[in-house]
Amino acid sequence: MPSHFHETAIVDAKAQLGERVQVGPYAIIEAGAILGDDCELEAHSIVKGSARLGNGVVVGHFSVIGGNPQHLSFNPDTPSTIEIGSGVRFGEGVTAHRSMYENGKTIIRDNSFLMGNAHVAHDCALGREVVLANGALLGGHVTLCDHVFIGGGAGVHQFVRVGEGVMVGGLGEISKDVAPQVLAMGRNRTCGLNMVGLKRRNVSEPEISELKNLYRSFLMKPGNLSQRADEFLGRDSAVQTPIGRAFVEFFIDGGRGFARSERTKA
Repeated sequence: MPSHFHETAIVDAKAQLGERVQVGPYAIIEAGAILGDDCELEAHSIVKGSARLGNGVVVGHFSVIGGNPQHLSFNPDTPSTIEIGSGVRFGEGVTAHRSMYENGKTIIRDNSFLMGNAHVAHDCALGREVVLANGALLGGHVTLCDHVFIGGGAGVHQFVRVGEGVMVGGLGEISKDVAPQVLAMGRNRTCGLNMVGLKRRNVSEPEISELKNLYRSFLMKPGNLSQRADEFLGRDSAVQTPIGRAFVEFFIDGGRGFARSERTKA
């Protein structure tokens, strides 16, 4: 199928387009934008000049990709970008902003799905197969690792890290780092492992068993979690699996504190 541009679409001649690109009514592609093969822009969507789209990206109605950061000190003349991986899908009314730093990048990696009215602020980094449900909001500099699911209406504070395989429940308020493979809900509360996600990704029973023990050791007990991580990693027999080691290593860094179980023992 050849490329097709609706007669009302505005496609700047200085945009770089791949093959088989479909552009709907009143959609806009600005000068400097780069689109890979098989991209689709639905009616009234906008791809700004800072956007770099991989192959097969779908931009839903009224979505704006690559807009300016919503930061009072930002200079619109700053050269920066947003990079979108292949197979990413944007629902209706999604906004995803470019970096606020010179030559900086906002990143959304392959096969992620941002549902209607989700927002990704400047300098965020989203991993592969991330899902933002309707109305989910990410502040600036948020990091979401691979396979993260953010529920509808949830908000993630700037500079927060969310580990691989996390599921955040709808309307969650996340202002602390969330360890890999867990369920989070409410305000910075964890409530066990994301068992559904683990099984869907074929994580083995021995790996899940170790994660359960680590969850109890880290998130259900008080104390300094970075120090505890150092202690675990310093003992050869303390962590047996790669997924368990990744869980422990998550606590080495982080300046915002960590979401914990509401059953944390004093």
